[in-house]
Amino acid sequence: MVLGLWAAALALDLLLGEPRRAHPLVAFGRLTTALEQRFNSGARRRLKGAIALMILVMPLLLIAAGVQRYCPSGWREVIAVLVLWSTLSWRGLVAHAWPIARALEADDLALARRRVGMIVSRKTDALDAKGVATAATESVLENGADAIFASLFWFAVAGLPGVVLHRAVNTLDAMWGYRTERFHQFGYAAARLDDLLNWLPARLTALSYVLVGHTATAWQCWRTQAAQWDSPNAGPVMAAGAGALHVALGGPALYSDGVHERPLLGQGEPASAASIDQAVALVNRSIGLWLGVMGGMALLMGWP
Repeated sequence: MVLGLWAAALALDLLLGEPRRAHPLVAFGRLTTALEQRFNSGARRRLKGAIALMILVMPLLLIAAGVQRYCPSGWREVIAVLVLWSTLSWRGLVAHAWPIARALEADDLALARRRVGMIVSRKTDALDAKGVATAATESVLENGADAIFASLFWFAVAGLPGVVLHRAVNTLDAMWGYRTERFHQFGYAAARLDDLLNWLPARLTALSYVLVGHTATAWQCWRTQAAQWDSPNAGPVMAAGAGALHVALGGPALYSDGVHERPLLGQGEPASAASIDQAVALVNRSIGLWLGVMGGMALLMGWP
């Protein structure tokens, strides 16, 4: 059953992309902003952030649990597929990465900078071609974990409540999980819960990159480089992905609060338009691996 629902949601995303009208995350984002503006002031901001998280997440979790338990069969599966589809961004990942690679191939650096600026939080105005390619390749690898594999994992583990919980918390972390004066305390609960929910999916993603890429190099990079990255979950994904592609990533990057001196990841040639395309192909092969493994488990264990 899980394999079929996975396949249906992935097919919808590949064919249609993300929902264009009434995307649930848009409304959730607006509510998140309004609640943050009301709660994020004064003392005890860490506690207020945790309370705001529960106010936003608990009703969604209860609704998802009610649908999974009480909705009639047939309708329950339709709703599950639609919700899972809304949490995926397979086509969106490809649609953003491909134009960056094409702009680099055409030596249109200005266009490549604008396009990569749409998918990364760092400043892109002064990036050279290598910097653009590095940012885009890193984004594809990391978003493969966040926007595809984590949703598939939590749907398989906990059904509709699992995928709703993960996507809601991940969205809160994206909006509140900054180490700035405004969000460092208020976003603490969202950031830590997101780290917890992504711990195993990130490592399964890294393992997938190892298995479908340059295996020995990917494993070595994961083992020796992942701990140097500041994010406990992005580290394994990025290190394994860079090694799987035989490409050098990381290094200094300019953000709104200054230059971040990031460790080097992977080994081999500098990032390029080709490495962006190869990163997309790596994610695609990993999706195929997950579908194959789930299908094999279903056959071996006699699941419907």
